Amino acid sequence: MHYVYVLKSQTSKWLYIGYSSNLKQRILNHNKGTTRTTSRLGLGPMKLIYYEAYTSAKDAKERERKLKHYGASLGHLKKRFKESLESAG
Repeated sequence: MHYVYVLKSQTSKWLYIGYSSNLKQRILNHNKGTTRTTSRLGLGPMKLIYYEAYTSAKDAKERERKLKHYGASLGHLKKRFKESLESAG
C-alpha cells in the first residue's frame, strides 16, 4: 500500500503532507527528527490526523502533489477533518 498522510505539529499550527509506502515507520521518523523537512522546520512532535491508502504509488504521489500545490484541494480536505484539526495538539 501507498499512503498520503497529514501530520499536525503538536507545538504549532503547522500541517505536514507527505507520501510513504510505510506509514508507521515514516511517522516514527518524523517524530525522531530524522526527516529533512520536519527536523529543519523544528516542528516538534507530530500527530497523524488523516491518511488515504492507495494501491498505486503513482496515484498516491499525484494526490500528495495536488494537496501540496493546489490550495483548494487542501481546503476541501481540512473541512473533512475539522474536528481532528481542533483536537490535535
